[in-house]
Amino acid sequence: MALPAVTPEILVVFGLVLAAVALFATERLPPDVTAISVVVAVVVLEPWTGVGTETAFVGFANTATVTVAAMYMLSEGVHRTGVVRRLGAAVSRVARGSETRLLGTTLVLAGGSAGVVNNTPVVAVLLPMVTDLAEEYRISPSKLLLPLSYAAMLGGTLTLVGTSTNLLASTFSARLLDRPFSMFEFTHLGLLVLAVGVAYLLTVGRRLVPARVEPSVDLIGAFDLRRHVSRLYVREDSPLVGRTLAEALRDLPLESDADVVEAFRADGRYAAPGPTFELASGDVLTVRADRHTVRRVASELDLWPLPWVRLADLDLAVPAGIGTLVEARVPSGSDLAGERVGDVRFRQRYGATILSVRRGAELLRDRFEDVTLEEGDTLLLRTAGDNVDVLRDTGNVVVTAVAGEGPVEPGSTPGTEYREHRTPHAIAVLAGVVALAALGLVSIAISALAGVVAMVVTGVLDPQEAYDAVAWDVIFLLAGMIPLGIALENSGGATFLADLVVLGAGALPAVAVVGLFYLVTAVVTNLISNNATVALLVPVAVDVAGQLGANAFSFVLAVTFAASTSLLTPIGYQTNLMVYGPGGYEFTDFLRVGGPLQLLLTAVTTGGIWLFWGV
Repeated sequence: MALPAVTPEILVVFGLVLAAVALFATERLPPDVTAISVVVAVVVLEPWTGVGTETAFVGFANTATVTVAAMYMLSEGVHRTGVVRRLGAAVSRVARGSETRLLGTTLVLAGGSAGVVNNTPVVAVLLPMVTDLAEEYRISPSKLLLPLSYAAMLGGTLTLVGTSTNLLASTFSARLLDRPFSMFEFTHLGLLVLAVGVAYLLTVGRRLVPARVEPSVDLIGAFDLRRHVSRLYVREDSPLVGRTLAEALRDLPLESDADVVEAFRADGRYAAPGPTFELASGDVLTVRADRHTVRRVASELDLWPLPWVRLADLDLAVPAGIGTLVEARVPSGSDLAGERVGDVRFRQRYGATILSVRRGAELLRDRFEDVTLEEGDTLLLRTAGDNVDVLRDTGNVVVTAVAGEGPVEPGSTPGTEYREHRTPHAIAVLAGVVALAALGLVSIAISALAGVVAMVVTGVLDPQEAYDAVAWDVIFLLAGMIPLGIALENSGGATFLADLVVLGAGALPAVAVVGLFYLVTAVVTNLISNNATVALLVPVAVDVAGQLGANAFSFVLAVTFAASTSLLTPIGYQTNLMVYGPGGYEFTDFLRVGGPLQLLLTAVTTGGIWLFWGV
């Protein structure tokens, strides 16, 4: 058989593909800008690409693009109910403080769930949970999100409904071979693929995944202080006006201890204000005390609790956080070991205020003035930003974490207030989205959009939160690359690649040809959509199997599994795009981590097909 002809159209489109890959790899331009440039290029080169202006923008109406945008919104809605936080707490209990167990639990949860429901909503639900857990364990979310996407993709190969690709391939198999896939047709092979993938991600892949995003440190959350730190606005008629802080604290009608962590007024912030600090009308005081105490003090001393008072009404520009928070450990040999907290005089000696003391699993947030410090105790301190180095230099504490602007309490900053009473609505909506798509009543894009509408109507999510949840740069990246896939088809480039496979098939044994189809499918599916790849290559695979006298069903399975595991680029699959932005990844990260795994799965999948179905 002669080599397939190389036309000018194929050369032009391959040139565009190489240029796009080079720009993605070097990141000379942001990836979404590169994708937009591709849209412009395919239209300018329409005589060769066959893509006109109308076709160039179909990416924005593509079901994959709409699905990804809707999944971001659904994910935010579920997160707003706090159900993900509770799921994360359960995962954290299983992980028991081990980063390895955390990764393993996440992979098994994602992979197993994706076999029951479509893998895209699985990632939508688990993405915020994984991000929160990364914050809790103080590791980069980048180390978890890419493995999450890969595990969900591999889990999608467990059953017929795991991915839309499986459903489409089943349709082609029924039409060409009169053999549609049953629900658990290839579950045994899917389990093998998932197990190998999880093992790789826990070992080799774990070392290859980069830490692109710095771990977020939420010390207020870590010390469970959200209900123990509040703000009070000193009104003009308050009896505290004109009194020193020492006088105010001495005369407060309190049943539990309290402390003023910070004072804010028009001329600046005062971290750990001293006993002679004189209070004035308009001051905003950050106070460590329980909620009951705060409400009583506010009522008796004519103070306004914030954020119930609108800051705009007070004409104040108060920062959202409570300043610099420092986590410090009392080391062996420290002068602090054996001293009472009340005797240390942290404010005077170190310019810092103690907010909480952690001793093992015990957290002390109030009445700890009489606590005697021990070696190994962890302290949460509030101090001025330029005082952190002073704390480090004392030798009496070891600074283990610094956070610039920890949120004061639920509702004080966006995204911290959970609508737990809306949890049943969110779960019902998500279950409906999955059920509608799984039963084939509507496409996943339509069911996801319907889910977004339902969440807004039921109060789970408000419209602005929905729009803010979408990573629009990712949407432009996906929409911009779809026309390049169309150009690859229109120019004959995709058929050219398929013809090359057919050309090489005659000289190879049947099992090697199955492996070759897997590899070619894996490459092509990262350039055009996975469903388009199945539509293109399944008929070719069946034809080649017929010429070789081989088992055509095995060839169909090879194409299906490869198209369902697009590991090489962020645009290869929806779940990759969903983690691309939150993980801060570079385009080449997917090739670095996914390349070796794709080669490994080529051997494993091919061998599994040969073992279970024969070739």
